Amino acid sequence: QVQLVESGGGLVQAGGSLRLSCAASGRTFSSYAMGWFRQAPGKEREFVAAISWSGGNTYYADSVKGRFTISRDNAKNTVYLQMNSLKPEDTAVYYCAAGFTATMSIYEYDYWGQGTQVTVSS
Repeated sequence: QVQLVESGGGLVQAGGSLRLSCAASGRTFSSYAMGWFRQAPGKEREFVAAISWSGGNTYYADSVKGRFTISRDNAKNTVYLQMNSLKPEDTAVYYCAAGFTATMSIYEYDYWGQGTQVTVSS
């Protein structure tokens, strides 16, 4: 069993930055791949970024590549999403997820946080 809690969301202007955090508890954090997903009103939940258990491999959606950075600190049982150059279309609820493999599919993740709201104004 793994419990995930996101934090760091909020309201920012276009071009600004936010850093999301996801704190994990329960089973050994370092053994899981971690992912960030987001869901805007009226849209399906979509992949944002993922990182392998060791942190050696990272993956990004084309829409955020070059602007967002995923990282993890296994000593603190925490994964981060640094979001720069934010755009209004980034507005969504952002979810942290844990699974055995870093993939882009929501179906490959076993544990999910409750989400944190990110709103980007124009």
